[in-house]
Amino acid sequence: MFIIDAHLDLSMNAMEWNRNLRLPVEDIRRREVGMTDKPDRAKGVVSFPELRKGNIGLVVATQIARFVAPDNPLPGWFSPEQAWAQTQGQLAWYKAMEDAGEMVQITNLAALEKHLALWNDGSPNISKPVGYILSLEGADSIVDVSYLQRAYDNGLRAVGPAHYGPGRYAQGTDATGFMGPKGHALLKEMERLNIILDATHLCDDSFWEAMEHFHGHVWASHNNVRALVNHNRQFSDEQIKELISRGAVIGGAMDAWMMVPGWVRGVSQPKEMGASLDVLVDHMDHICQLAGNALHVGIGSDLDGAFGKEQSPYDLETIADLQKIPALFAKRGYSAADIDNIMHGNWLRFLRKAWS
Repeated sequence: MFIIDAHLDLSMNAMEWNRNLRLPVEDIRRREVGMTDKPDRAKGVVSFPELRKGNIGLVVATQIARFVAPDNPLPGWFSPEQAWAQTQGQLAWYKAMEDAGEMVQITNLAALEKHLALWNDGSPNISKPVGYILSLEGADSIVDVSYLQRAYDNGLRAVGPAHYGPGRYAQGTDATGFMGPKGHALLKEMERLNIILDATHLCDDSFWEAMEHFHGHVWASHNNVRALVNHNRQFSDEQIKELISRGAVIGGAMDAWMMVPGWVRGVSQPKEMGASLDVLVDHMDHICQLAGNALHVGIGSDLDGAFGKEQSPYDLETIADLQKIPALFAKRGYSAADIDNIMHGNWLRFLRKAWS
């Protein structure tokens, strides 16, 4: 099964976690044994060899750099210009991976179709570049709206205006409040450039404001369901219905605290909390039931998004185990066509429409 994963923080892992993603996962873990600076050291699950092993040939790959005001306790950069520079270092890493033959940037329909033909030609994946669509998680690093054109020229094709906490253009997870004029200007420029709006991480106020002011293409790269885990990071049924009405696709996320209620970071363990891939399917199935079809869900794993095996589904050893998901949907009576759509077809339909 060809798989698209709509959310991977690859450059963050390379540049901030200092992981050489060209290596097998076991080699990356081995080098991190004894390190304590991050909670997920020696527990990563993502690398290029594992993507190829899992037939995950296309990903949405992020740049991320938060700006934090003096009263903001979250980690981040102390000026928008520093945040911009961080994203440009991340971009340089993606370009280096292209030069090394590990990745290829996908920015338009012709490139997409060419890449799909390569990955579905029946030959082994071992030397195929992983396709990536560049996305910005949190818009704080856009120094002013004029920078968005520069980012687009460098391949940026999707933007999530907020991440965690208050942002410069929108308010994110665990924050409240509206986007305001700067956010509206960002959305207008995104529309002009045909940049996809990623609704993930928008707080409720900013979510509904964005839906009112943005008239372009909307997806949610990695978001689960509030009805199953009651937290503002998740979507309410009303938000899900709004996204469905706009033709959005919502990517199922595999951060365990978003999958099962009552998770305590640093304490809870996936196995004892029952955080399995089947629970992820519960969230995705909930969206399908609201939609009345399987056309609005996909994979947006967020694996190695500042967590590793300690906070991933217990039946996932590496990202290659995304290949276990089709059987879980089949067991629930989903058709082969439905499963194809969930694993790649819905994202492809969305992109073909957005880029046509």
